[in-house]
Amino acid sequence: MYPYEIFLGLDLYSILLCVGIFICILTYSWLADRIYLSARLQKFCFICAVFAIPLGYGSAVLFQALYNIRDNGGFELSQSTGATFYGGLIGGAAVFLLIYFVAGHFMFSDGYHRRNFFGVANCAAASIAVAHACGRVGCLMAGCCHGQVTDAWYGILMHGSEGYKKYVPVQLFEALFLFALFAILVMLVLKKKSFNLPIYMMGYGAWRFFIEYLRADERGDTIVSFLSPSQLIALIMILGGVGLLLFERAYERRHASEIESDALEIKQRREDKTDTDGDVKN
Repeated sequence: MYPYEIFLGLDLYSILLCVGIFICILTYSWLADRIYLSARLQKFCFICAVFAIPLGYGSAVLFQALYNIRDNGGFELSQSTGATFYGGLIGGAAVFLLIYFVAGHFMFSDGYHRRNFFGVANCAAASIAVAHACGRVGCLMAGCCHGQVTDAWYGILMHGSEGYKKYVPVQLFEALFLFALFAILVMLVLKKKSFNLPIYMMGYGAWRFFIEYLRADERGDTIVSFLSPSQLIALIMILGGVGLLLFERAYERRHASEIESDALEIKQRREDKTDTDGDVKN
């Protein structure tokens, strides 16, 4: 809708992407405090994110370049390559998990980071959802990731792949869905409920699978002839969410007392205020 430079070479897409990352970090910190994750673990997760976010964006661009091979006649990276959310999510998550478990093994000799991984994941799922929602609003401003050309009342004029026409605003629909999902995930964290990451994976996967029928960006074929690449990844995401839910349920049953003990210890230290560096010892 407004793919023009605002200032310092930045357009609304870039600005909203930065806003999304900023809100993501604030949300994670706020939720992590509410479930009594130690300050040391929060700082460690921030370090993981410092590496995961830029490398994840690089992965998003790389995935888009792979999608573009069909149109470009070969692999090409340039300023106009673009980026795809799935690529960023997969790459960023892989980097985060690698650092979290490998470096965390040496930083948390008592296994605190492993016991509380799903607490981190609960906060992260909500944080990713709100960042993604802001990014989709950015897509709307840039006129990318739009739906099919339409004359329907809900169509929006934008500079899309077929010129300045009226398109189905799937970016707006997705942003609204993600903001709603974000609200649900935050509520679950505040109520000390579990399974946020599986819920995010299954919820977004199901949404993305069906919204693809309104999308207009052809990205090639898959091993399943009637599914687009995004739909196939969405199905894998749903199945992964189901598997993760079952694993998390079994893990929490086995380690519930240890996880609760960790949280109670951090809560007590904060309430007593007798050991200002208490979190560092965890």
